[in-house]
Amino acid sequence: MALQASSPSKHNAMLGSSKKIPHPRSTKYDEAEEDFATPSPKRQKRGLSDFVKKTSSSQKGRREAVPDSDDDGEEVVYDGEASKARQTDIETALPPIQTDQEAIEAYEASRAAGELDIDGRLDQRKWERGKSSIYVDAFKLALETVLDEESHLFDEGEHDVFTKWRGLSYEAQYLYVRLFLRKTSSWHRVSRLGYHSDIADLPQAVLDLQFTYELPSTSSQVQDNPGELEAPEDASLGDRFCFADRSEDCIKDLEEASSLLLLDELKAIAKDAKVQGKNKKELLRALRRASGKQTGLGFASLRRSDTDDSTVSVGSEADDEAREERIGRRENRDKHFVDKIMAETGPCIRLSLPTLKLFERVHLVFYRSTEWTEKSLTTIILARIARWNFPSYIVSRSANIFPSRALLLEFEASVRTQFRVDNILEFSGTPTTDTLQTVLEIFEQVYPRWKVLLAEEQHKEDSIYSTGEGAYLRRLSPAWVYTRIIHKGAYVLGKFKHHAREHEVLVELLNQKLFHAARRGDWYQRKALLEEHYMHLHLPSPPDCKDIEAKKKHWKRVALRTCEIGLEDQLTHLIHHHDLQKRTVKLEKSLKVPKRAQHDFGHVRLTKPPERTFTGVQIVRPPSLSRQNSGQNATPNAKPMPNRSTKTIWLDPAFEHSPPKLEKFEDELTDDTKPPLLKRKSSAPSLIGECSVELMCLSHYRALGYKGYHSEGRLLRTLFAHLFHDILYLYIPNVFQTAYQTCPLDLHTDAFYPSRISEINARLNELSNGDAGTILERCYAEHGEKKTCIVGLDWTYEPSDLAQICQSFPPAALATVMKVMAQEYAQRGGGVPDLFLWKPRRVKDEDGGGEENEGEVMFAEVKSENDRLSDTQRMWIDVLSGAGVRVELCHAVAGEVRVQG
Repeated sequence: MALQASSPSKHNAMLGSSKKIPHPRSTKYDEAEEDFATPSPKRQKRGLSDFVKKTSSSQKGRREAVPDSDDDGEEVVYDGEASKARQTDIETALPPIQTDQEAIEAYEASRAAGELDIDGRLDQRKWERGKSSIYVDAFKLALETVLDEESHLFDEGEHDVFTKWRGLSYEAQYLYVRLFLRKTSSWHRVSRLGYHSDIADLPQAVLDLQFTYELPSTSSQVQDNPGELEAPEDASLGDRFCFADRSEDCIKDLEEASSLLLLDELKAIAKDAKVQGKNKKELLRALRRASGKQTGLGFASLRRSDTDDSTVSVGSEADDEAREERIGRRENRDKHFVDKIMAETGPCIRLSLPTLKLFERVHLVFYRSTEWTEKSLTTIILARIARWNFPSYIVSRSANIFPSRALLLEFEASVRTQFRVDNILEFSGTPTTDTLQTVLEIFEQVYPRWKVLLAEEQHKEDSIYSTGEGAYLRRLSPAWVYTRIIHKGAYVLGKFKHHAREHEVLVELLNQKLFHAARRGDWYQRKALLEEHYMHLHLPSPPDCKDIEAKKKHWKRVALRTCEIGLEDQLTHLIHHHDLQKRTVKLEKSLKVPKRAQHDFGHVRLTKPPERTFTGVQIVRPPSLSRQNSGQNATPNAKPMPNRSTKTIWLDPAFEHSPPKLEKFEDELTDDTKPPLLKRKSSAPSLIGECSVELMCLSHYRALGYKGYHSEGRLLRTLFAHLFHDILYLYIPNVFQTAYQTCPLDLHTDAFYPSRISEINARLNELSNGDAGTILERCYAEHGEKKTCIVGLDWTYEPSDLAQICQSFPPAALATVMKVMAQEYAQRGGGVPDLFLWKPRRVKDEDGGGEENEGEVMFAEVKSENDRLSDTQRMWIDVLSGAGVRVELCHAVAGEVRVQG
């Protein structure tokens, strides 16, 4: 695809929202990965409105911020939204657009005079009900893009499947896409599918999908992959295929049939079968147990000789015949219940697994990610239609991300192998010796292939890519997944106390700089620990080390050098520096290194944050009645609902000391750093002067001469967007897949920093030299009037406030904080202290009057009674205090408690 520059369009104000971006899956070590959770037998029908809350264009107080990896340590909910779906790479890069059902219907409501192709509908923004759909167009866009650019990844049989899919009627295509977007291969009742406004003849669409096609012979064969026991079931298409399965052909056992029943239906069948249970699970268990013990309705009564307890002499020739007879009777009894259930449910449809996996592979290639959702599929089109200002950058999509079909299949297999390892180490309780041995066997199978792929990737890095260009694409290499398996294999080696082998693996992990740079600090730490305590027992020491103490001293010097190399390594993230520095100081004391030769880390030495206590008036409300018992329907015996929220309500001290301004406080006390759609789980303040504990403390700080915001991480991300706006949109191949992104796809990965290391370090030098104000002015000059959609940038912050912050922030400290953001943008979204405070810089008047000060920046973490610091909060306090920025722990104490209601 030719490179093209994106063009800005007319701006519409945006409505921001907070999004949480978890740590990249491929570098998680200690956290359980929710992506591999076992799916439920049946998946509830979900629409786009389940993922994103609809916004109103008439909403007052709109926010002009682009959300990103916000995790501010507080629980926030959208109006009417129970939970938030995990975002994929492409979703984090696209702006927060209206993607609910109403938005989609609004776009499709424009009727075209005739059938248009995808590009025509996108350009003219026209769809025709019953002939085109945004879902089908998005699905076709992914398919056609992949086949135009990367058709070599699919064999002859798979191309024939694509041809047959194109030949389906629109209604059959629409039904397939809607079932495909549910991302599960479960059964769906045809009578409950719906889609009547788009599918006029649903039975015919179902028959079209269930039609069986013959496939031509193909040259490709099932390949063996390291670490995989066997190819998964239905991995290949075979000599025939269909797009969907028929329940009449596939559902034969009671286990699968009973899972289709609703609770009321199950109760009715259980009543006929004379079984009981308190819930659906117990009813299903009782029904299955009954199927094994009795004939069910319509069968003759059991004879004693028909039961499992019938006596047949051991070793008699009648054994086999009797056993087969019992099995046959049980199958007949199961068939009775299965037929009864299927008569209740009617025909069911399920997407055929081989074709489902094939189209999932298409989307993996299109999205350059193993994760995509219904929102991912439609957001690209909706973003293209929207009229917003996007940054100028070059759109680039590589066509050789997977050089061959075999490598694509190996990548899929490596993800399955990674799941096996994660399932053993993280999702199945405490690993046993046997399960750890299984991980070790997988490690040994993967290791040789990892070495080969590592050499190939290094050759490409040296001969094809410029520095860092291939970093994001390498995340789709099997070597990326294998590196994570090797990393976990090293952990298991340590569990078995194979320290020499573990040390060897850590050396190899550190010698490569292509994969999982975010883990380099951990690897240096573990390697230094092994050298300090164990390597003198396993590896040879110099000839002059005659006794055990001399060998220990030698390996402590090696460990010290490992720590020094780790601190010098530009790819070692700053958050690991503190631990490496502590180990360095410890080793130098143990080796009795002369004081003049010791490292001095005094400039980054962590200090315990000072504590400050503010006393205020806390407002307590009695527990409210439940909704069912409130208002006109209230009953005398109604029980109050407990207040589940941990949020407390306080009286703003400014209100308490300035009663004449009552009429102004309702607006002044609104937290203008929170999007209006975000609601705290506690009851919203209803009386003038009520506020959160953070705003109460902020008022106290303002009385001490500070200016500030309750912003948590939002103000830091706004500063990062301003100060790195040009670096964010540098040309890096493959990170800008569409012209409608607010950030590169690799921003939330550990590939962002190494891909731009020279530019980022140059900018950090500018910040260290005090040029932040100049860069801020340049960003406002380029983007301020258009309010360009830049990730994390909140245009509602006053430019004068940001300029004062840049002047007051110590230059070296600002550079340190921005480096942490550049290295781990996604992971460091949460944990930033609640309050961002500063005292503006002042200079003397021309006549020499006035007081002069350099300004001050301070952060304050607000804690009410019984609150504790989280790990992410401690990390940020360490980073800020190590950079020389003052951080306070602010305790809120209720000097008076007023009960309302």
